[in-house]
Amino acid sequence: MVFNHADIELQECVRKNIDGKRMYLTETGEAYPSITTVLSRMSREGIKAWRERVGAEVANKISTQASRRGTAVHKLAEEYLNNNPDWAKKAMPNNIETFNSIRPILEKHIDLVYGLEVNLWSDYLGVAGQCDCVCKWDGKNTIVDFKTARKPKKEEHIQNYFMQGCAYAIMFEERTGIAVPNIGIVIAVDGEDPQVFHVKRNDYVDSLQEQIKLYKLEQNMEVA
Repeated sequence: MVFNHADIELQECVRKNIDGKRMYLTETGEAYPSITTVLSRMSREGIKAWRERVGAEVANKISTQASRRGTAVHKLAEEYLNNNPDWAKKAMPNNIETFNSIRPILEKHIDLVYGLEVNLWSDYLGVAGQCDCVCKWDGKNTIVDFKTARKPKKEEHIQNYFMQGCAYAIMFEERTGIAVPNIGIVIAVDGEDPQVFHVKRNDYVDSLQEQIKLYKLEQNMEVA
Protein backbone atom coordinates (compact mmCIF):
# COMPACT_ATOMS: atom_id res chain seq x y z
CA MET A 1 0.00 0.00 0.00
CA VAL A 2 1.37 3.42 -1.02
CA PHE A 3 -0.20 6.60 0.30
CA ASN A 4 -0.14 9.78 -1.77
CA HIS A 5 1.08 12.96 -0.10
CA ALA A 6 0.21 16.57 -0.82
CA ASP A 7 3.06 19.08 -1.05
CA ILE A 8 2.21 21.60 1.67
CA GLU A 9 4.67 23.84 3.52
CA LEU A 10 3.82 24.96 7.04
CA GLN A 11 5.42 27.64 9.18
CA GLU A 12 7.56 26.50 12.09
CA CYS A 13 6.01 26.08 15.52
CA VAL A 14 8.24 24.76 18.32
CA ARG A 15 6.97 22.90 21.38
CA LYS A 16 8.58 23.78 24.71
CA ASN A 17 7.84 23.37 28.40
CA ILE A 18 7.51 26.77 30.05
CA ASP A 19 6.91 26.92 33.82
CA GLY A 20 5.83 23.28 33.72
CA LYS A 21 3.29 23.86 30.94
CA ARG A 22 3.45 22.58 27.36
CA MET A 23 3.56 25.62 25.12
CA TYR A 24 4.16 26.24 21.41
CA LEU A 25 6.28 29.13 20.17
CA THR A 26 5.34 30.47 16.75
CA GLU A 27 7.47 32.24 14.17
CA THR A 28 5.63 35.45 15.00
CA GLY A 29 6.72 35.29 18.64
CA GLU A 30 3.45 34.10 20.19
CA ALA A 31 3.43 31.46 22.95
CA TYR A 32 0.26 29.38 22.92
CA PRO A 33 -0.82 26.59 25.29
CA SER A 34 -1.22 23.05 23.99
CA ILE A 35 -4.81 22.16 23.14
CA THR A 36 -4.22 18.80 24.87
CA THR A 37 -3.36 20.60 28.09
CA VAL A 38 -6.29 22.97 27.70
CA LEU A 39 -8.79 20.13 27.32
CA SER A 40 -7.25 17.96 30.05
CA ARG A 41 -9.26 19.99 32.57
CA MET A 42 -12.36 18.16 31.34
CA SER A 43 -11.14 14.79 32.67
CA ARG A 44 -9.30 16.12 35.72
CA GLU A 45 -11.88 15.13 38.32
CA GLY A 46 -12.43 11.69 36.79
CA ILE A 47 -8.70 10.96 36.76
CA LYS A 48 -8.35 12.16 40.35
CA ALA A 49 -11.16 9.84 41.48
CA TRP A 50 -9.63 6.91 39.55
CA ARG A 51 -6.20 7.48 41.12
CA GLU A 52 -7.71 7.56 44.57
CA ARG A 53 -9.62 4.35 43.86
CA VAL A 54 -6.71 2.24 42.52
CA GLY A 55 -3.88 3.91 44.44
CA ALA A 56 -0.99 6.03 43.26
CA GLU A 57 1.41 3.15 42.52
CA VAL A 58 -1.03 1.25 40.29
CA ALA A 59 -2.24 4.46 38.63
CA ASN A 60 1.31 5.55 37.81
CA LYS A 61 2.14 2.14 36.35
CA ILE A 62 -0.97 2.04 34.15
CA SER A 63 -0.50 5.65 33.04
CA THR A 64 3.14 5.08 32.11
CA GLN A 65 2.35 1.92 30.14
CA ALA A 66 -0.54 3.61 28.34
CA SER A 67 1.58 6.64 27.46
CA ARG A 68 4.42 4.52 26.07
CA ARG A 69 2.06 2.36 24.04
CA GLY A 70 0.21 5.39 22.69
CA THR A 71 3.48 7.01 21.63
CA ALA A 72 4.68 3.80 19.98
CA VAL A 73 1.45 3.25 18.03
CA HIS A 74 1.43 6.88 16.89
CA LYS A 75 4.99 6.44 15.62
CA LEU A 76 4.06 3.27 13.74
CA ALA A 77 1.10 5.03 12.14
CA GLU A 78 3.31 7.94 11.10
CA GLU A 79 5.98 5.69 9.58
CA TYR A 80 3.41 3.52 7.79
CA LEU A 81 1.52 6.46 6.31
CA ASN A 82 4.86 7.95 5.25
CA ASN A 83 5.41 4.81 3.13
CA ASN A 84 8.47 3.73 5.13
CA PRO A 85 9.14 0.09 4.14
CA ASP A 86 10.79 -0.45 7.53
CA TRP A 87 7.87 1.01 9.48
CA ALA A 88 7.86 -1.87 12.00
CA LYS A 89 11.63 -2.05 12.51
CA LYS A 90 12.66 -2.10 16.19
CA ALA A 91 9.04 -1.81 17.36
CA MET A 92 7.83 -4.09 20.13
CA PRO A 93 5.62 -6.98 18.92
CA ASN A 94 2.69 -5.95 21.13
CA ASN A 95 2.76 -2.43 19.69
CA ILE A 96 2.90 -3.79 16.13
CA GLU A 97 -0.09 -5.99 16.94
CA THR A 98 -2.00 -2.99 18.28
CA PHE A 99 -1.23 -0.93 15.18
CA ASN A 100 -2.11 -3.82 12.89
CA SER A 101 -5.64 -3.76 14.30
CA ILE A 102 -6.20 -0.31 12.73
CA ARG A 103 -3.97 -0.68 9.66
CA PRO A 104 -6.71 -2.09 7.36
CA ILE A 105 -8.92 0.88 8.28
CA LEU A 106 -6.24 3.35 7.20
CA GLU A 107 -5.60 1.44 3.98
CA LYS A 108 -9.30 1.39 3.13
CA HIS A 109 -10.22 5.00 3.86
CA ILE A 110 -7.20 7.32 3.55
CA ASP A 111 -6.81 8.66 0.00
CA LEU A 112 -4.34 11.54 0.36
CA VAL A 113 -2.16 12.71 3.23
CA TYR A 114 -1.79 16.45 3.81
CA GLY A 115 0.39 16.14 6.89
CA LEU A 116 1.48 13.86 9.74
CA GLU A 117 2.48 14.88 13.26
CA VAL A 118 2.32 18.51 12.20
CA ASN A 119 2.69 21.37 14.68
CA LEU A 120 -0.13 23.87 14.20
CA TRP A 121 -1.47 26.95 15.90
CA SER A 122 -4.38 29.35 15.69
CA ASP A 123 -4.20 33.06 16.44
CA TYR A 124 -8.02 33.02 16.42
CA LEU A 125 -8.27 30.37 19.17
CA GLY A 126 -5.04 31.26 20.96
CA VAL A 127 -3.92 27.62 21.23
CA ALA A 128 -1.58 25.23 19.41
CA GLY A 129 -0.90 21.52 19.13
CA GLN A 130 0.47 18.58 17.19
CA CYS A 131 -2.03 16.91 14.88
CA ASP A 132 -1.67 13.19 14.13
CA CYS A 133 -2.96 13.23 10.57
CA VAL A 134 -4.68 15.57 8.10
CA CYS A 135 -5.94 13.68 5.08
CA LYS A 136 -8.69 12.87 2.64
CA TRP A 137 -10.79 10.14 4.24
CA ASP A 138 -13.13 8.63 1.66
CA GLY A 139 -12.47 11.72 -0.42
CA LYS A 140 -13.35 14.21 2.34
CA ASN A 141 -10.87 16.47 4.14
CA THR A 142 -10.57 15.07 7.64
CA ILE A 143 -8.56 15.48 10.83
CA VAL A 144 -7.68 11.98 12.06
CA ASP A 145 -6.51 11.33 15.59
CA PHE A 146 -5.13 7.95 16.65
CA LYS A 147 -5.90 6.68 20.15
CA THR A 148 -5.27 3.52 22.16
CA ALA A 149 -7.54 2.23 24.90
CA ARG A 150 -7.83 -0.66 27.32
CA LYS A 151 -11.62 -0.82 26.88
CA PRO A 152 -14.07 0.45 24.23
CA LYS A 153 -15.09 4.09 24.56
CA LYS A 154 -18.57 5.57 24.59
CA GLU A 155 -19.07 8.63 22.42
CA GLU A 156 -20.31 10.75 25.32
CA HIS A 157 -17.06 10.07 27.17
CA ILE A 158 -14.73 11.33 24.42
CA GLN A 159 -16.12 14.79 23.75
CA ASN A 160 -12.63 16.15 24.45
CA TYR A 161 -11.29 14.09 21.52
CA PHE A 162 -13.79 15.75 19.19
CA MET A 163 -12.99 19.22 20.51
CA GLN A 164 -9.28 18.51 20.01
CA GLY A 165 -9.96 17.52 16.41
CA CYS A 166 -12.07 20.64 15.95
CA ALA A 167 -9.15 22.76 17.17
CA TYR A 168 -6.75 21.09 14.72
CA ALA A 169 -9.19 21.63 11.86
CA ILE A 170 -9.42 25.35 12.63
CA MET A 171 -5.63 25.59 13.00
CA PHE A 172 -4.98 23.81 9.71
CA GLU A 173 -7.41 25.97 7.77
CA GLU A 174 -5.93 29.12 9.32
CA ARG A 175 -2.41 28.04 8.38
CA THR A 176 -3.11 26.71 4.87
CA GLY A 177 -6.48 27.99 3.69
CA ILE A 178 -7.66 24.38 3.26
CA ALA A 179 -10.99 23.75 4.97
CA VAL A 180 -11.27 20.52 6.98
CA PRO A 181 -14.91 20.03 8.00
CA ASN A 182 -14.62 16.45 9.28
CA ILE A 183 -13.08 14.79 12.34
CA GLY A 184 -12.26 11.10 12.64
CA ILE A 185 -11.11 9.32 15.80
CA VAL A 186 -9.54 5.88 15.33
CA ILE A 187 -9.12 3.90 18.56
CA ALA A 188 -7.13 0.66 18.86
CA VAL A 189 -8.74 -1.26 21.74
CA ASP A 190 -7.05 -4.11 23.66
CA GLY A 191 -8.51 -7.45 22.61
CA GLU A 192 -11.42 -5.81 20.77
CA ASP A 193 -12.23 -4.54 17.30
CA PRO A 194 -11.03 -0.96 16.78
CA GLN A 195 -13.48 1.90 17.06
CA VAL A 196 -13.96 4.69 14.52
CA PHE A 197 -15.95 7.83 15.30
CA HIS A 198 -16.84 10.56 12.82
CA VAL A 199 -18.21 14.01 13.69
CA LYS A 200 -18.47 17.43 12.06
CA ARG A 201 -16.07 20.18 13.11
CA ASN A 202 -18.73 22.87 13.27
CA ASP A 203 -20.69 20.93 15.89
CA TYR A 204 -17.86 21.46 18.40
CA VAL A 205 -16.68 25.03 17.82
CA ASP A 206 -18.79 26.59 20.59
CA SER A 207 -17.91 23.99 23.24
CA LEU A 208 -14.23 24.18 22.26
CA GLN A 209 -14.17 27.96 22.66
CA GLU A 210 -15.87 27.64 26.04
CA GLN A 211 -13.22 25.18 27.28
CA ILE A 212 -10.41 27.44 26.05
CA LYS A 213 -11.98 30.38 27.85
CA LEU A 214 -12.33 28.41 31.12
CA TYR A 215 -8.72 27.22 30.93
CA LYS A 216 -7.36 30.72 30.34
CA LEU A 217 -9.41 32.09 33.21
CA GLU A 218 -7.96 29.40 35.49
CA GLN A 219 -4.44 30.25 34.34
CA ASN A 220 -4.99 34.01 34.58
CA MET A 221 -4.29 34.30 30.87
CA GLU A 222 -5.76 36.93 28.59
CA VAL A 223 -9.10 35.83 27.16
CA ALA A 224 -10.02 37.01 23.67
